[in-house]
Amino acid sequence: MLRIHFTDADLRRITLAPVPNALLEAALSVRYLRTGPTGTARSRPGLIQWRKQIVRSMVPRAGVLLDLDPRQGGLLDFFFQLSTPALADGVERAAATPVEELAAEIAFLDHRARETEQLRELAEGTDRGRQILARDTLRYFDSTLAPLWPRMQSSAVADQALRAETLLRGGVDALLATLVPGWHWQSPTWHIPSPCDPTDVHLGGEGLILIPSYFALGPMYGHPPGEPWTLTYPLHTDEHPPHASDTLGPLLGRTRAAVLASLRHPATTTETADRVGISLPSASQHTTVLRNAGLITTTRTGTAVLHTLTPLGVALLQGDATR
Repeated sequence: MLRIHFTDADLRRITLAPVPNALLEAALSVRYLRTGPTGTARSRPGLIQWRKQIVRSMVPRAGVLLDLDPRQGGLLDFFFQLSTPALADGVERAAATPVEELAAEIAFLDHRARETEQLRELAEGTDRGRQILARDTLRYFDSTLAPLWPRMQSSAVADQALRAETLLRGGVDALLATLVPGWHWQSPTWHIPSPCDPTDVHLGGEGLILIPSYFALGPMYGHPPGEPWTLTYPLHTDEHPPHASDTLGPLLGRTRAAVLASLRHPATTTETADRVGISLPSASQHTTVLRNAGLITTTRTGTAVLHTLTPLGVALLQGDATR
């Protein structure tokens, strides 16, 4: 379990990153190619087909990145250049990692990987070792990840719009309560399931940057010197969506969330009441609130009215407005 503790200053300093971090996504995508589809990455649109096209040529495509992917545990620290989302800047900073840190990181790798000439040179911090890291990362991204990048960016932009709207209408509590299913917000602490040992992170007034990830399976956090804390979270998937009242209940209330979910197919107020099992006046009240929030539209058809989800309402239910 990861427990993140906020001060009042931290709650005022939450920032939403607009796009995934290119260097981190490159490293995570190598792991996806190596291990196959699991968790949230399983249902990304087109991702399984993308892997089928790439996996047979993975070794020459990934180069040294394949050896730098630990067979167990997380990624190496120098892939977490989260304050620089652009690939070239992130690669430059990773390649400039001090030699002591490079040696310590590579020491965690499988001994067979450490014995390769390329990794020995990187662990020693030689110019050639650093150049190989930069060259192979840029080549891998251009040849393998670049075709998928526009889709990844559009998914992240839709996710950010959803988060920003949630923050605007429900405040920080709503944002943290609904960011990822299973992550629980009990002010002032965020409880996040993690396979690691229980860990407490105290932000200490330095703020938090939330960074969306296409390939991440769980939370990844860091604290660059002199900068806010960062937390990378997996973009939502709707392959097996939880019940709307489970994820949206903290934001909308369980009944109102159920009303919103029932409108995946347009319905009149009477039909909505029947679907959710509430009274007609209650259904009318909830649809009015949802309409005022911009989540549904209402059109009069004779003596009845027809309620329909807006794009924002669809995005809130699905977690990805591009599907």
